[in-house]
Amino acid sequence: MTQLLKARDGVITREMVQVAESEGLEPEEIRVRVAEGSVVIPKNKLRSFSPVGVGCGLRTKINANLGTSPKREDIDEELEKLNAAVQAGADAVMDLSTGGDLDKCREAITKASPLMVGTVPVYQVAADGDFRNIEADEIFQVILKHARTGVDFITVHCGVTSDLLPMIANREERVMGVVSRGGGLLYAWMKRHKRENPLYEQFDRLLDIALEYDITLSLGDGLRPGSILDATDQLQMTELFTLGKLAARAFERGVQVMIEGPGHVPLDQIAANVQLEKKICNNAPFYVLGPLTTDIAPGYDHITSAIGGAIAASAGADFLCYVTPAEHLRLPTVEDVRVGVIAARIAAHSGDIVKKVKGAVDKDRRMSEARKKLDWESMYSLAIDPGCARKFRQESESYGEETCTMCGSFCPINIDNIIKEEEGTA
Repeated sequence: MTQLLKARDGVITREMVQVAESEGLEPEEIRVRVAEGSVVIPKNKLRSFSPVGVGCGLRTKINANLGTSPKREDIDEELEKLNAAVQAGADAVMDLSTGGDLDKCREAITKASPLMVGTVPVYQVAADGDFRNIEADEIFQVILKHARTGVDFITVHCGVTSDLLPMIANREERVMGVVSRGGGLLYAWMKRHKRENPLYEQFDRLLDIALEYDITLSLGDGLRPGSILDATDQLQMTELFTLGKLAARAFERGVQVMIEGPGHVPLDQIAANVQLEKKICNNAPFYVLGPLTTDIAPGYDHITSAIGGAIAASAGADFLCYVTPAEHLRLPTVEDVRVGVIAARIAAHSGDIVKKVKGAVDKDRRMSEARKKLDWESMYSLAIDPGCARKFRQESESYGEETCTMCGSFCPINIDNIIKEEEGTA
């Protein structure tokens, strides 16, 4: 029995209670939202950890991507990144490894992670040889292997279908073409075999595995835009309609499902993209990859994505995949992971204030009250990154004084507090 099937039967599970407690809501509210498919609780039945909910009315969650590459296969470093993501406040990690012993890396991350863990199984299929030559059964064998490891959610690019091949092949339709690794691999496989995408053609087989282990399917946007000039185009929208139909089939079977969203989207199209997903996919949780609002900021794409992520979250997106400063340039370092998570958390919280998520604005109220009192210790504790706030303060010539070096004796807050004390109104 999956969380979804139990919710439909009126059963409040331990996981629903845990999610309710973390969100400050009633367990029945969580059960209802899980039952209607607007909230998912990604947790493989084989794993034991405190889960979080993703979806309508809940705090916007953050995912951090980890994983080796053929050029860098250090599993210990990936575990350091996992720890950095946890310490920075991520809600999930995805192991996107493509180099070295992938089974060993996935098992190590899944065992060590106190957070939900996601993967993209076709990456492992591709890493084991020429993806274009593999048989469809091999894809499902790897998916089953990931399920048995305890993976909580998997990205599956089911919407890249044979009907779209002529449109994909038309190079004039897009500046960047196919930028999703999973989408690109399946496109190449279909071209070689002249057959339908196995994940689409045998979708019920995928549902059988997800149903057995209560894995949440993250229906990947294999044709997402990799340039703001490609955003909200015919390819992206056609795939989204397919994902909407597949999400309905998964929901009917009792499999939890969320939808992955676009990567590069200009500011004026972000809210529309969120609204379209919610309409087409019956309010299934939306997991966006950024989105990045401009293409010209390599080295600063954690900022670019935070801008887009804040708008997406405020418009109703439920899950933000972080972007690090290293995006488009190299594998992220441990520090890149930390910075990426913090940037995404700022975006998520900004969106939560607009969505009126329970308790979101209360944190800002407490920070404002601490600033009014010039209560530095409270300010540090309330900051998204307490260590950074304290470090900057300690580097100030005014450290140990009430004011900071920005205003010094001209600090308007301090002046106002002095006036109130003199008037006896403090």
